[in-house]
Amino acid sequence: MNRYTRGEFLGIGAALATGFGVGDFELRGSDARLARARSRAPLQEAGDVTPDLILVGGRVYTVDGDLPQAEAFAVKNSRFIAVGSSDDIRNLAGPGTEVIDAGGMTVTPGFIDAHLHPASGGVRELTEVNLDVRGITAETESPPGGHIYLDDGELNGLLAENANDLFQGLLPSGSTREERQAGVKLISELVTAAGLTSLHDTGCSTDYAIAYQDAYKAGELRCRIAMYSLSDMTAGLKAAGIHSGLGDEWVRVGGVKYTADGSASGRTMAMSTPFIGRPDDYGILTMTQEEIHEVVEDAHRHDLQIGIHCNGDVAIDMVLNAYERVQRMWPRPDPRHRLEHCTLVNPSLLARIRDTGSVPTPFWTYVYYHGNKWVEYGEEKMRFMFAHRSFLDYDIPVAGASDYVPGPYEPMMALQSMVTRTDSEGRVWGPNQRVTVSEALRIATINGARASHEEHLKGSITPGKLADFVILAEDPHETDPEAFQEIGIVRTVVGGRTMHLA
Repeated sequence: MNRYTRGEFLGIGAALATGFGVGDFELRGSDARLARARSRAPLQEAGDVTPDLILVGGRVYTVDGDLPQAEAFAVKNSRFIAVGSSDDIRNLAGPGTEVIDAGGMTVTPGFIDAHLHPASGGVRELTEVNLDVRGITAETESPPGGHIYLDDGELNGLLAENANDLFQGLLPSGSTREERQAGVKLISELVTAAGLTSLHDTGCSTDYAIAYQDAYKAGELRCRIAMYSLSDMTAGLKAAGIHSGLGDEWVRVGGVKYTADGSASGRTMAMSTPFIGRPDDYGILTMTQEEIHEVVEDAHRHDLQIGIHCNGDVAIDMVLNAYERVQRMWPRPDPRHRLEHCTLVNPSLLARIRDTGSVPTPFWTYVYYHGNKWVEYGEEKMRFMFAHRSFLDYDIPVAGASDYVPGPYEPMMALQSMVTRTDSEGRVWGPNQRVTVSEALRIATINGARASHEEHLKGSITPGKLADFVILAEDPHETDPEAFQEIGIVRTVVGGRTMHLA
């Protein structure tokens, strides 16, 4: 690893002060790069470049191919400015620098969930109804099409699908602006405690867009938000000439989102072959091909990234038809239109996803939490469902997604589910789709950043990028994969600020 003197670092900082980006040089680079940085920006122009924070003594998995592992890094003005050995980074500290000694613990980039519903979920958390209130106990039988989850024989508070009907009439039908802001505050506290630093709200209404801004202005937002709007916002975005990317590093416009078919966990997604035991049931389409063409063209021609919920292979095919069409008729460099969920694929669809540069966001915790539902799909379908391995094999940078509220958001469970393909009862579904720990980390970090065109900004521990990182109590590379969910989140840092400390 490079050895930086304080003088060399000040020269590097001077170059940063003149506005050179990550692509111009990298702080861990060669002596020639250091010389170039110094020659382009004299030291006297730099100002104070003493790091605000350094982390030393870590087992740092950077998710950066040029330097996959390190011991330490430095942060200034919310960004990583140097990555290297502990000795190098200690040499950069000044009297006011905060020092985090990781004590040999594992450090990764902050985790990114590319499809969930955090604001509405936060309001639900605020209005949570106690299960004894409703007379639900550990002995209560799960209703058809639903599930009541237990941990070690005790209620854990999680209900799925039709089990939520047990609360019919108990939850409020609406929420106030203040409640929505409070919901955003709460959910940002919860997700950062789980190691998430960036979220993509895929289905963001106008009310919740306002809630994010309210929480942000009040200093209550602990994580970064990319908003993928529902139709109630789309007309306003177009009328105002707003395109994907508008905003700042905390709250920004991601794009727009529509729904083309049914649910994977609800067993209603549109497929070319029927469900097991239901020979006449091929699922449900909620949009026609013409409707999909219309909304994709509209978004594409207004410079908006679009994501369409498409679980089954039939729906995925229809959405790809539209993505291929707009690129033929109105070609645009790297639009990265998204396939939300993209649950059931095949080799032909995989090739088209790769060739169009589309971004799939399959469920990353569903294998574990919804095992009883996969029986109705059968082993053959499960070989191509939540197909993280196949996406990677086809050079598709698949992003990770929980779809919270329907699926829990904890990223450590997501890593466990992707690596093991094992459900809560120990059954294995589609073992051919297992990925390695290192691949799972990429899916959970840099690939999530790429899904919103932000890989230049975050997703890896790289000089020039936002200082979003997580300290884990154990190294998942050296832990039983079936126990990843037990790995503690020691600290979550967003932009160099500690947002969670265990």
